[in-house]
Amino acid sequence: AEHASDADNVQTSHAAMHAALASRAAAPSAATTPRVSSASRRHRRRVASDVRSRSAPSDAPSSSSSSSSSSSSSAFGSLVPETLREMETDEEFKLAAKRLKAEGQRALTKEERARRRRALDGLDVPNFDAFVVDRGASALVRKPTTILQVNIGLYCNQACSHCHVESSPLRREEVMSEAVAARLVELIDASKKKSAIKTLDVTGGAPELMAQFRPLVLAARQRGLDVIDRCNLTVLYEPGQEDLPEFLAENGVKVVASLPCYSEANTDAQRGVGVFERSIAALKRLNEVGYGIEGTDLELDLMYNPGGAFLPPSQETLDVAYRSELGDAYGVKFSKLFTLTNMPIKRFADYLHREGKTEAYMKLLVDNFNPAAAEGVMCRDLVSVSWDGRLFDCDFNQQLDMPMKGGNGGDGGLSVFDVASLDELVGRKLAVDNHCFGCTAGAGSSCSGSTA
Repeated sequence: AEHASDADNVQTSHAAMHAALASRAAAPSAATTPRVSSASRRHRRRVASDVRSRSAPSDAPSSSSSSSSSSSSSAFGSLVPETLREMETDEEFKLAAKRLKAEGQRALTKEERARRRRALDGLDVPNFDAFVVDRGASALVRKPTTILQVNIGLYCNQACSHCHVESSPLRREEVMSEAVAARLVELIDASKKKSAIKTLDVTGGAPELMAQFRPLVLAARQRGLDVIDRCNLTVLYEPGQEDLPEFLAENGVKVVASLPCYSEANTDAQRGVGVFERSIAALKRLNEVGYGIEGTDLELDLMYNPGGAFLPPSQETLDVAYRSELGDAYGVKFSKLFTLTNMPIKRFADYLHREGKTEAYMKLLVDNFNPAAAEGVMCRDLVSVSWDGRLFDCDFNQQLDMPMKGGNGGDGGLSVFDVASLDELVGRKLAVDNHCFGCTAGAGSSCSGSTA
């Protein structure tokens, strides 16, 4: 709201930021950043070229992928100005921004937690960790780390209504430094005895717009790790990202893309006007370089989340519907579909409160508790790292400011600079609260879909 009277200056500053971030990410220093082999690049280019000749959409131009990318990018332009306009006129965003400025994030998070607790008072529900054991699941303690999930910045070209991170174009300060990124690589190298980190999972915001995105991807791939890019799709059409599909393909990065519905109206209602059109165009671009195409080993997974206060349908059922709708209407191909339960935190928690649905939604989660889903919760073998280097048991705890306890940061909790290896975390009790019922309801929910 404080930027509404100076929209032109905001948009100009964001364009400058985009240019700076893009140039830094697109051209990491050869002296400090590992690179994939030229043979690997040539192989992936041959595969992508073959895919385009066999399976590109019928309306795709016959020119090279780079020229197709450039023309599409200029046709759409940056989404940031439109997102800022929507935020400046949306009363809910304006109220939230005013309260955040006046009361601070910690106070709002405390109020949100109290609402969930009040909603559970009449259900005779104990603390989550006790509830889990009472229902037959094992105690919530850390196993060896296999997934390192990194939020490298909260800046985003979108401001989605369901976003538990509360990302937007206004989150310009929360960006990972080079020092924190370098320390992450050191921890990957050091964590060998108990933990066996197999995957670097990169998220945001729009992680691709952060300066440390490409260096981290290259460092992880050089070390043999799988890499996941949690992509909002529209980022492909931001300035400086014209070569993003090729970069991801050449490095064998798995793309997990958010597409909450195959309906344009439903998607735009959650994510902003014009997002669905850009998302479909982005999926086609990714198909062009081999993503989602059988035989390329380039995985393109879609992530669905409900558009209201209800649990997602089964992944198997929804997968069939997505393939039919996206394939028949747009010629889009993808690898797998994941479903994600809306967590009762942040913007979705605000929605529940406004609609008077907090109690009903918490009851829905508790009534559908699944011990098998509790056994498979992602926090058992995942470590979440915030943009400033603090350590958390999951991304949701990160957004609720529930860091792992300890370290030299006082109330700030443990950071990447406080541990010599992630092996030190094995056996620690997980930090849980009443929002965790969102991960254990029905078929379960995680950043990799259902867990049961």
